[in-house]
Amino acid sequence: MSQDPGAPPDDHERPVGPDGSVGRWHRNLHRLFLFAARTYYRVSVAGHPVPRTGPVLVVANHPNSLLDAALVSMAADRPVRFLAKAPLFEKRSIAWAVRGSGSLPIYRREDAPELMGRNRSTFEAVWMALRRGSAVGIFPEGLSHSAPSLAPLKTGSARIALGAMAGMESTFPILPVGLTFRGGKERFRSEALLLVGKPIRWSDLVGRGAQGSTESNEAVRELTSRIHAGLRRVTVNLERWEDLPLVETIEAIHTAEFGQGRTRNPVRWLARMRRTAQTLEEARVEEPDEVEGLAEELESHARVLANLALEPEDLHTRPRASVAWRWTLLQFGFFGLAIPLAIIGTLIFIIPWKIVGWAEPRFELPPDRRATYIVLGGGTALVIWILLIAGGTFYLAGWRWALGALVILPALGLLTLRIRERWRDAVEDLRRFLLLKGRSDVRSKLLARQRTLAERIRALQDRLG
Repeated sequence: MSQDPGAPPDDHERPVGPDGSVGRWHRNLHRLFLFAARTYYRVSVAGHPVPRTGPVLVVANHPNSLLDAALVSMAADRPVRFLAKAPLFEKRSIAWAVRGSGSLPIYRREDAPELMGRNRSTFEAVWMALRRGSAVGIFPEGLSHSAPSLAPLKTGSARIALGAMAGMESTFPILPVGLTFRGGKERFRSEALLLVGKPIRWSDLVGRGAQGSTESNEAVRELTSRIHAGLRRVTVNLERWEDLPLVETIEAIHTAEFGQGRTRNPVRWLARMRRTAQTLEEARVEEPDEVEGLAEELESHARVLANLALEPEDLHTRPRASVAWRWTLLQFGFFGLAIPLAIIGTLIFIIPWKIVGWAEPRFELPPDRRATYIVLGGGTALVIWILLIAGGTFYLAGWRWALGALVILPALGLLTLRIRERWRDAVEDLRRFLLLKGRSDVRSKLLARQRTLAERIRALQDRLG
């Protein structure tokens, strides 16, 4: 049966109430998404604090499909209502997750131009949510993607902010959130940096003419431009993905030689990465020959370090046997208790882990959706596996043992993951120590080469101003 394009969405398409509220089921499912995203990534949040109460519009880049909503919610540290493109509500594989996250559908011209009239009711629900003090999230690029820089922004976020002011006395914060992944966004347990930028200035754009007027449209375009600038300040934007290893190498070498070792401050790391990417782009125009030669030497140096499992800052480390003995005793104490648990956990969960690892490459998923489907598929496989074990336990030993299995197995899985990670880190630390202790000649040659490269990097930066 056809429906008036201007009519509000059907009830099954509206996962939140007209005031932006969500039910208990949606809140619980949302918490589950947060847990899944935090398990898949090693998450760190930095930057400007998000107000705990009151209306907030959160705008973010969109590199990673449905997981981005969970990550933005972590950065906000409060419930966030998201807008999502309408076709996601029709995909059987993920529609339940989109609705469960409390999202509202946005109808885009490229998807179904005849349904764009429905956006009016969606906008009214979002405006009401903001007026009642909710946090609303939107990805103004309009789609998830794997491009190395921001896509052109849609005007929806600006229209939402300016439209909500019709029933409000003062402006509310518009906060840009940058999602950056170190080690690859598809890779399990890679680092996810969530950086919240400073609020975007926009009070001077409020009340510029009636909706649809020339003045109002100019205000929308200007606010969209400011949102774009805010997002660029919290993201790394590259000409091409092939530049990422080069930019990371330049940043690491420059910091190791001229900084105080590699800083753990994610805000400073991202700022340096952004400046390095901009410098590389300018240098390709101003001094292309120097950039080409320097890039080849940097890539060669990075390959040697990678083969030795070293980082630029490691070349400044002088291993001491006393430190190694203390480290060994501490690790032995931890792993003496933890390894038996890790072995048990690995044996229990090896079948679902192998199934997910076997199935994932066979679906040929695009990079911006791969992590989302791994989380959904892997989570489903683990839940089914735990239920099967609990069912078998119930059959063999009764309901008390089955209930114990339902409680203990998820905790054992997480503990096993943490122990395995720490074991890998310990092995790398030991390998690095033995190499640096036993091959001081190699370390000296690499350090001399690295210092020369750092001087060339600084000279290039100075020439470019």
